[in-house]
Amino acid sequence: MTPRLDADLLLRAYAAGIFPMADSADADEVFWVDPEERGIIPLDGFHLARSLRKTIRDDLFSITCDRDFPGTMRGCAEATEERPKTWINAEIIAAYTELHRRGHAHSVEAWRDGALAGGLYGVTLGGAFFGESMFSRVTDASKVALAHLVARLRLGRFTLLDVQFITPHLARFGAVTISRARYRRMLAASFHAPAAWPDRALNGAEAIAALLA
Repeated sequence: MTPRLDADLLLRAYAAGIFPMADSADADEVFWVDPEERGIIPLDGFHLARSLRKTIRDDLFSITCDRDFPGTMRGCAEATEERPKTWINAEIIAAYTELHRRGHAHSVEAWRDGALAGGLYGVTLGGAFFGESMFSRVTDASKVALAHLVARLRLGRFTLLDVQFITPHLARFGAVTISRARYRRMLAASFHAPAAWPDRALNGAEAIAALLA
């Protein structure tokens, strides 16, 4: 029988380079994934398009961190035309919410007119950030959240941004695929990084400065 997810099990799994998924939102169990090839965004190779830079500089979205972690997870689990089926079930939501309470899971939120317009969430362990999912209810909201995430990781001296799988969307930001063996070497090295999740959100000018440094 598969053990129920909890924060301790999740931390052990990420340290070993694996992560859980569910077949659907209604699935009763999760399964573990250990891809032969892994998607990462090199923190010194993030591609910031000119149009996105302007959106960030103009502060068209209000960016916060960890203000609404449960809401961000629910947003990522929403069915859309592009993604009619989710891999986030109730067990995953409960376990990652527990991990968030322990300070190892974080969200970056983009707000417009007081409403949650998009965001992302993931797990921190040492100098690694394991990106789990992102969503947008307003055009460019998740893109801005991702750019702010990379800026925070650079400022916090993280060394690894794991995005699990490459998509055409992520490839536009500089995501690349590496072998499992190389990923595990990078993961092991990241545990020795003097990384710390920044205490506050950045404004647009601060995020761009961090991205271009």
